[in-house]
Amino acid sequence: MNLTTIIDEIASQADDFLEGSTSRDQARAGIAELITVDYNQLAAGDRKKVTDGVMAILEDEGFFDSRYAFDTGSSDGGTTDEEAGGDE
Repeated sequence: MNLTTIIDEIASQADDFLEGSTSRDQARAGIAELITVDYNQLAAGDRKKVTDGVMAILEDEGFFDSRYAFDTGSSDGGTTDEEAGGDE
């Protein structure tokens, strides 16, 4: 199975299946879950390659810029102005 095709297909669906994710870690977990369900025949190494490839595409396309503007990639999901007490 061609991993590039799988990566492109998953990346094109990201808006739908990552809706509600609040961090890059959650996005990565969502991608891994989708791979497990839809591409369970992939070996563990290939699953990692696909997950990394999808994350790279989403980063390049700025997917996380607007969704996770305050997420620094840490597992806590970052802090928004509202959570930090900002009232603008």
